[in-house]
Amino acid sequence: MKNLAVCLPHLLPTCLIVRQFESLPVRLQYFNTQNHSIYCTTPLHVSGWHPAFLPVGTCCDCCLLGKAVQEQGLPCDYDLSLGPQCAQVSRGCCIDSNPDNQTTPTVGKTHWANTYIQNIAHFIKFYLCVKIGNGNCAHRCTGNGTCTCFKGYKLKPDGKNCEDINECLLGASNCRAGERCINTEGSFRCQREVSCGTGYELTDNNNCKDIDECETGTHNCVPEFECQNTQGSFRCRPKVKCSAGYIQDALGNCIDINECLAQTGPCHPGQLCINTLGSYKCQRNSVNCGRGYHLNEEGTRCEDIDECKGPDAACSGHGCINLVGSYRCECATGYIFNSISRVCEDMNECRHYPGRLCAHKCENTLGSYKCSCTTGFKLANDGRNCDDLNECESNPCSQECANVYGSYQCYCRRGYQLSDNDGVTCEDIDECALPTGGHICSYRCHNTPGSFHCTCPVNGYTLAANGRSCQDVDECVTGTHTCTVNQSCFNVQGGFRCLSFECPTNYRMNDALQLERSDTVRCIKSCQPSDVACVLDPVHLVSYTVISMPTFREFTRPEEIVFLRTTVPAYGSYHFGSYDVKFDILEGNVENAFDIIKRVENGMYVGVVRQVKPLIGPLNIVLKLSTSNLTSQGVSHQNIINVYVFVSEFWF
Repeated sequence: MKNLAVCLPHLLPTCLIVRQFESLPVRLQYFNTQNHSIYCTTPLHVSGWHPAFLPVGTCCDCCLLGKAVQEQGLPCDYDLSLGPQCAQVSRGCCIDSNPDNQTTPTVGKTHWANTYIQNIAHFIKFYLCVKIGNGNCAHRCTGNGTCTCFKGYKLKPDGKNCEDINECLLGASNCRAGERCINTEGSFRCQREVSCGTGYELTDNNNCKDIDECETGTHNCVPEFECQNTQGSFRCRPKVKCSAGYIQDALGNCIDINECLAQTGPCHPGQLCINTLGSYKCQRNSVNCGRGYHLNEEGTRCEDIDECKGPDAACSGHGCINLVGSYRCECATGYIFNSISRVCEDMNECRHYPGRLCAHKCENTLGSYKCSCTTGFKLANDGRNCDDLNECESNPCSQECANVYGSYQCYCRRGYQLSDNDGVTCEDIDECALPTGGHICSYRCHNTPGSFHCTCPVNGYTLAANGRSCQDVDECVTGTHTCTVNQSCFNVQGGFRCLSFECPTNYRMNDALQLERSDTVRCIKSCQPSDVACVLDPVHLVSYTVISMPTFREFTRPEEIVFLRTTVPAYGSYHFGSYDVKFDILEGNVENAFDIIKRVENGMYVGVVRQVKPLIGPLNIVLKLSTSNLTSQGVSHQNIINVYVFVSEFWF
């Protein structure tokens, strides 16, 4: 990295202006007597100075410049052209220095000092622009820290921001006559006020340029004619040039010119003009009548020919009016008289009156025309307009039809969908085959035309009121079970079980169970007074219970199935190991599909048996569980719970 430095000699400590080319801004470094570089970071609070006007580095630089002025013996109000804030700081630092150290420099020294101080001032001006820069100026900053604007803008009174100059308002535009000045941000543009007119287009420079219709293909010349461009228009000129003595009609055909019919005949007086193809000839007058006349029977004078009479009458079936020496045709409706060929020609009404005769389509016929309609419409009684055709009257759809303007739309009833092949046939929707079909019915789905129905397993279930779910039938309640008097009926998913529980020796059945139906049988210990082993046995209660559950094929979290509640409060002494309750699975944990956890509910210990793995039914399991009260001397009390688990083969 290269540095460019301008130093002030004879200053201890020294102020050095350093510019590092690879990174801005320019900054001043302050060297002390030990030549250690330190940076001036605290502005000098001179009279009338507020540090918010200038950045800290700039304040330091202006102060050092004031000290340099005093060191060189120059007056403290030396003009540096750095602005009022920097000049105030410079004068303050110059005055605050020791006046005894001021010396009067020689002329040469003063010149040297002026030169270097001006160099420093120049760098500080550049520094102000780089450091403060366009952060304060909206557009550009000059070398002395003042702001200027781009072309088309002027400086606002705040000396920083710029506003647009309205050249149109000031009359500073160069728009020509017939153009309107429109002001834009930082500039203006000229817009033509009057359009160019037919056959011309406006260019980017506001000039009107002729449109060459022949080149762009926007002319209407027929194939027998060629297009010739003109200013603002075009002409259709025939490709075939007729020879002398012929004239070209509108269709490009060459027709003989009857020169003899001209107002000033080509022949001399006393001569008879005879027309020929492409020319004429003159011969001396004889008893010969002109066109439209013939000699009378005596051959003495010319009489008018009535062209409207005879089998070959003129006008070919149209109205004919005889004139002296000529005739005129009164063409029937749908025909137009050709003044050159003097015949009635069919008029193409569809071409002569486009879009005005028929609402939809027009077809020319000999002497007339006929109208027709597009698909979905029918011709109205007036023969010109088109009325919407109600296609639904002809039953085009297999189920429902809705007429729309110019067409129709087929719809299907619930359970059907419109065929993709013809758009009119309704096809049955197989609801059971849909992606969600497996969840429509609990058990099985049967598709029917336009609908479906659900069924349940033959035994143990009945269809719910919603027609989709399967509900378990409680055979024990309905009395459809086959249990004997000595057996208890237990309802399970999709069936029932007849079980007979007998209490073990030294246990008797709880009398309360005989009074009401229950899914749990409890046997309470009842020892003989002399049976010491029975008395010392910690098992006080043996119970039997039945649960039924569906097949869970997927598990997202453990399923809680059995709750072993105790009357043991969760005392704080438990934490000291003096008392505890223990829950265990003693037998029947097939494939470790169950676990048992202990928790506290309402201040009491509860054992929760959870299913943690899927079991596929039908499956019968007997879980033997235990609840043990533990003291420091061992098991003080124990209950045995036998849980008969019946897993259904279905998920419902």
